[in-house]
Amino acid sequence: MKEIDIFCVNTATKHSYPLGTTLKEISEDLNIKLDRQVCGAIVNNKLAELSFGVVKPKTIEFIDSTDRDGQRMYIRSLMFVLFAAIKDLFPKVCLKIQHGIAKGYYCELDGLNRPISDSDIQALKTKMQEYIDMDLPFIKKGLPTEEVFQIYKKQGLDEKAKLIKQQGRIYTDIYFLDKHSNYYFGHLLPSTGYIKLFDLSQYFEGILLRVQKLGKPNKLYKFVKQTKLFDIYQEHKDWVEILDVATVGSLNEYTLKNKSGDILKISEALQEKKVAEIANKISERSDKVKIVLVAGPSASGKTTFSKRLSVQLSVNGLHPYQISLDDYFIDREKTPRDENGEYDFEALEAIDVDFFNQQLNDLFEGNEVELPVFDFDLGKRKLSGKKLKLRDNDILIIEGIHGMNPLLLSNVDSINVFKVFISALTQISFDEQNYISAADNRLLRRMVRDSKYRGYNAAETIKRWPSVKKGEEKNIFPYQENADVMFNSATIYELAVFKKYAEPLLESIAENQPEFRETRRLLKFLSYFKPIDDSEIPPTSLLREFLGGSSFAY
Repeated sequence: MKEIDIFCVNTATKHSYPLGTTLKEISEDLNIKLDRQVCGAIVNNKLAELSFGVVKPKTIEFIDSTDRDGQRMYIRSLMFVLFAAIKDLFPKVCLKIQHGIAKGYYCELDGLNRPISDSDIQALKTKMQEYIDMDLPFIKKGLPTEEVFQIYKKQGLDEKAKLIKQQGRIYTDIYFLDKHSNYYFGHLLPSTGYIKLFDLSQYFEGILLRVQKLGKPNKLYKFVKQTKLFDIYQEHKDWVEILDVATVGSLNEYTLKNKSGDILKISEALQEKKVAEIANKISERSDKVKIVLVAGPSASGKTTFSKRLSVQLSVNGLHPYQISLDDYFIDREKTPRDENGEYDFEALEAIDVDFFNQQLNDLFEGNEVELPVFDFDLGKRKLSGKKLKLRDNDILIIEGIHGMNPLLLSNVDSINVFKVFISALTQISFDEQNYISAADNRLLRRMVRDSKYRGYNAAETIKRWPSVKKGEEKNIFPYQENADVMFNSATIYELAVFKKYAEPLLESIAENQPEFRETRRLLKFLSYFKPIDDSEIPPTSLLREFLGGSSFAY
């Protein structure tokens, strides 16, 4: 029998195995030991399930659920178990996984037609644990698409059925768990027994599926009730209902009928209406408010939002002046470093907070100040030559990631400050049980912008992304509930627009680059969208910050 050579990264050794040997068999033969059970592998920089059979020479790195891809496998599998438990206990109810929040996943039970009770949650937890204790396999099959379509229709999974039909494939993958079937747009664990830790909690009108901490599989993420964030998600749920575009399949239908322009126009109008509402709230307090802080994570559109807000404040008779916290960076050689010895530009200590507050105090006392500018090429802060003295009806709009941190404005009375937190909270789902990550939305935005304006290729953006997210988790998201108002910068249609820009960037990443495994996931993600042309996006749109063609000066 023909043998295949493999190189195992975990053991740094070469081996030969018979053609078709599975990854599970190889991991057992090599006695791979990780922090948790081996749940999958990176094969030639592509994620693969343990059932994968090796037929060509491969480089293999086995992973467990402490790996970011292993964590995704864990979460998808847990969602399938929740789906199965709901179908067993409430056959007529449709599980709708809406979005990530509070370090978990907010779910609604559509068709329950009554409030969720503590006994409902306990029954679901018990049923889920039964599935886990039975260690049932997740079985993947490739079936004729029409057959899969009928399976989904029979289960009432109409949006999932619609989406697979639009792909035009002869065969479609589907997973089976006992008597239940579903698909979670990515690989699953070998069996339910790999799931060791989870919880369910009542959360507003639905339930929160709680999961293990990434890198710390013996702990759940701490339960946090994020009321303001939940409210903004619910507001945009209303927008989705206005547009009748809750899923990718529904968006694609508009595109296929050449009606995507309608979605685009209404989306932009709803967003502008929200900016105007925020401006009105600020104007109502203009006798007190002298500073508007605009904060949010990377690629949330803070800069363009600030400019659009300035326009609306001007309509209300105020005189906005924009300041960027980036211009108050300390010189690069003084910047604090993280645990890896890299400059930590997202730490509050990277900002000269004392100098920033001194200039604000001088302004409020009626003095003129010369504003700084940071030279990113030299890594030095210098004076810009721009002078500022506040007049009647002047209001400062200060944009930067630390705007919600109470330590930023140590000497300014909170009554004089209005805080806006902005993020791209994806409004659209793949289908009933497959939400779209807001982080993926922002990553695609940043990738396109980095390529167009910052000289970084897609591989560099992907490589830096885990560090960016880590900084956000430490310095930005813990303070978001301090906001007076939240603004969602995501639009329903945008991922279909970014598709034509992001796909060539991702396809340029070669198989031998470590970022290739993330590339394949994102390309598959984008493959479900029918492309929407960006020609009708107005020049004042937040998306123009990333795509180009904005009428604002940056």
